[in-house]
Amino acid sequence: MAEDTLLRLRAARGEDIEAIARVEVETWRATYPGILPDRVLVGMSEERQQSSWRGLVRFRPGDVIVVEHEQVGLVGFGNCGAQRDSSIDFAGEIYTLYVAPEAQNQGVGRRLLLALFERLLEKGRSSALIWVIRANPSRYFYERTGGKLVLTRKIRVGGVPVEAVAYGWRDLAATLAR
Repeated sequence: MAEDTLLRLRAARGEDIEAIARVEVETWRATYPGILPDRVLVGMSEERQQSSWRGLVRFRPGDVIVVEHEQVGLVGFGNCGAQRDSSIDFAGEIYTLYVAPEAQNQGVGRRLLLALFERLLEKGRSSALIWVIRANPSRYFYERTGGKLVLTRKIRVGGVPVEAVAYGWRDLAATLAR
């Protein structure tokens, strides 16, 4: 799939909702077997995911960014905004970053993460963090992109407590300059 020149990053549009939901469900089902309860993964529904993404894309234009491959279609997406926990000393937060399993390890995630950082800077947010389930093998991607492990906490997924870790970037402008 590769070929960087065939990738385009842009703000999500209404017509992307089905593909966003598909990538989210596929990514969870590929990443979390044995980590999250099977009932959570089996119970995921593209239709339910579409419902939540529809509102985000409509009411927060520009905060949801997609990666589109010229020949394959939508292969990744993410969204960002203000830090949701006022007790955490980071201005912005990457809420989601998903890359379709067949497009992983090809630079798509890195380009998407940097685009989300650019969006946060446009909104006046100079630092950011992202939460990820500790057992997620893809979490080391954030270390490779300069993120520092800054926090840990338990979260509930499907009624089961799992350990999550947060990676932070204190200076997004410097990260983008590298």
